[in-house]
Amino acid sequence: MTLGSSFSLFAQQSWFIDGYHGGIWGHYPKGYTSFILDQLNRHPDWKINLEIEPVTWDAVKLEDAAAYASMQALMDTRRVEYVNPAFGQSYLFTGSGESMIRQFSYGMKKLWEHFPGIRFTTYSTEEPCFTSSLPQVLRSFGFSAASLKNPNTCWGGYTRAFGGELVNWIGPDGSSILTVPRYATEALWKTSTWQTAAWNNGRDYLQSALDYGVKHPVGMCLQDAGWHNGPWLGNRTDTSKIQYTTWRNYFEKIADHTLATDWRLSQEDILVSLVWGSQVLQRIAQQIRKAEDKMVATEKLAAIATVRHGFQWPTAAFDRAWESLLLAQHHDCWIVPYNGKRGDTWADKVRNWTAETERICDSISKLARKSLASEKREDAFTIFNTTALDRHELVSIPATENSSFNAVRSGKQILPVQWTTNNSTGKKELLLKAHVAATGMQLLQLTTGKPPKTPGATAVQRNGVVVLETDLYRMVIDPASGGAIKSLISKQWGNKEWIARGNIAFNTLHGNFYNDGGQLSTALQPATVNIIESGPLRVKVAISGRLAGHPLEQTITLVQGEPRIDCSLLINWQKNIAVGDNYKQDGAYRAEEYRKAFYDDRKKLLLSLPLNLEQQVLHKNAPFDVTQSKLENTLFTTWDSIRNNVLLNWVDVADEDFGMALFTDHTTAYVHGKDRPLELVVQYSGKGLWGMNYTVEGPTKLDYSLLPHKKSWDGAGLEAERARLAEPLQVVAGVASSATSLIRLSKQGWELSSITIEGKDMLLRLYNAAAADSAVEVYLPVQPARVILENLNGTAVKSIQTQNTAQGGVLFSVTAPRFGFRTVRLQNLVK
Repeated sequence: MTLGSSFSLFAQQSWFIDGYHGGIWGHYPKGYTSFILDQLNRHPDWKINLEIEPVTWDAVKLEDAAAYASMQALMDTRRVEYVNPAFGQSYLFTGSGESMIRQFSYGMKKLWEHFPGIRFTTYSTEEPCFTSSLPQVLRSFGFSAASLKNPNTCWGGYTRAFGGELVNWIGPDGSSILTVPRYATEALWKTSTWQTAAWNNGRDYLQSALDYGVKHPVGMCLQDAGWHNGPWLGNRTDTSKIQYTTWRNYFEKIADHTLATDWRLSQEDILVSLVWGSQVLQRIAQQIRKAEDKMVATEKLAAIATVRHGFQWPTAAFDRAWESLLLAQHHDCWIVPYNGKRGDTWADKVRNWTAETERICDSISKLARKSLASEKREDAFTIFNTTALDRHELVSIPATENSSFNAVRSGKQILPVQWTTNNSTGKKELLLKAHVAATGMQLLQLTTGKPPKTPGATAVQRNGVVVLETDLYRMVIDPASGGAIKSLISKQWGNKEWIARGNIAFNTLHGNFYNDGGQLSTALQPATVNIIESGPLRVKVAISGRLAGHPLEQTITLVQGEPRIDCSLLINWQKNIAVGDNYKQDGAYRAEEYRKAFYDDRKKLLLSLPLNLEQQVLHKNAPFDVTQSKLENTLFTTWDSIRNNVLLNWVDVADEDFGMALFTDHTTAYVHGKDRPLELVVQYSGKGLWGMNYTVEGPTKLDYSLLPHKKSWDGAGLEAERARLAEPLQVVAGVASSATSLIRLSKQGWELSSITIEGKDMLLRLYNAAAADSAVEVYLPVQPARVILENLNGTAVKSIQTQNTAQGGVLFSVTAPRFGFRTVRLQNLVK
């Protein structure tokens, strides 16, 4: 693609960010480095900015040694700047905060292998790889500036237009980074659905910027690696007044810093849209989430074993696992999941990469648990807790119902139990409530004692409905209305009723099956409700029905003493079936058409949750952030009206007194508005980006949870609940020698984001997820040589004073504002 010479002369000086985007996984043909170098030689005034997958240089080194050496000499000079070192070029808003950090740390490490001494000062990306908390991550890695432009690849979205020459992008924790925004005058391009006006420094774009007060207007296009254009602006007649520059040079020598205004960017200012609800994205998101959660939990367990029992920290194995996961988070897997040869599409790659991460984690966990619970006994089990939360939760342990063991003992106490059957293995198990301290363990022993009989949860059929009861809830399920939840009452809050009365039944599905019956709902035909478990610790029902002729099953699980309600959905599609908007363009699919069927959530298959809450306010979490929504509703149908409707881990709808949170097992979209209940996007099947047919192939499976609560999202501990779901208690046969906590935090609202080992040091990352007070005390039962607060790039911030405890450990304090994280190095903790 090259630009013509039809642009008129424009006398005002302007600047342009050119360069390349891609890599060996996305697009980087053999010999392409030589092409770039040749173009640099031909155009001595040309300067480029690179966003190339770091592992690309492993291949270039082997395939084109001469070009590799030449690029080494040019890298990080006035002509070449690396602007995105992320290992897998992730969208960032689709994954965890910890994954965001590792994208940069692993990417920078790889680039330093090839380009020793390379500096990273400006973050810029061709895709909308942005999230609200990015400023504190970038600053901690040593970046001094950023760009929020992505003018030539807006297929998946763009940032809100705001401000002029510069803004101070302020993150949710208060961190700030100097940034070039998408100018308030930077309009979306009228003839495409992937560009803003900054893509080519056209006269109208430059004039509008100047009129707005931008003294040094800059445009941008990071070309796809593989395009053979050389300088992007080609043979235009007005390029004498356009100067190519690197971002670093623009910020340091061109931009007027006195023009910078403050912008507290919200997650809802990042306007992104993917084919949400499509089965392929659903599976990708689930695979990434599962591997992501397992990765962090495995690191924590291995770190505990390393400090407690001298377990050998497997650095190389963890590196392989992280690198596979980071590649699985690549933006291309979300935006072009079908691209690639049959059997080797992006969706196939994600499945393979995440499977590799899980395989490595399972192997490490097995060895770490063996180290911690070294005494093997068939009648004893150890429960591990990798979070910084004290846990009192239901677990299951293997047992044989007809053996002499029929009870479980913790210390001298015989615990209440319930027999159940494992869905995966078909074997009998014992359910019980475990009490496990933060980063600690609990020993349980099978015994022949008689388990106590205590009142508990029940499930009964009564008067044509099914009633589930625990100490916290009374739930009524109506088979005649497709298994809808007819009533949900919280007993502890004056019999608060959660279900709104109206035309939409709670926990039912509806969607537009335009070739198979039109608008259909599970509430319009009866379902069968079977009681699977009837207490006393847990009750579970299975709701079986049909939708558009296809069988489906929902399960609902309540646990005695547990406020969270766990649900699952399985739809056994018998064929590919269209569901969503029936909008069809005249003739062939046109990418330029602003309206797209997959934008319209109203007609997708939705799970509806109408709540009995007045003046509803919605909050949603994001990486290292929780955002209060300002949207009147989430609905849009065209590219120029995109709204941020992303559900990362949870959304919460509340009034002044009560709220209910919805948790999901994958990143997806939600629906909510002034006249719309909270709804989860479950399925879309139809035309997507580039006219690709996004189909259903096999069953749709997903898990979700509901958490009714009093108070606001932070008072209800929703981020803590996210951590519990991400890191379930782990059960292993054997006896652990120590059950005390390795790390304890003095207050709720703080999260243990990660624990890792470097040599003889242990690194803690603490995240203030919800605490209003910015200080937390950390207790360890072991003695480090020194405690240091440091940046993500490894530079020390300050030494932290410690206080010895009577038990032989240490106590120290860490401060961070809400949504801030801190990395703490504990020196010489590994013996």
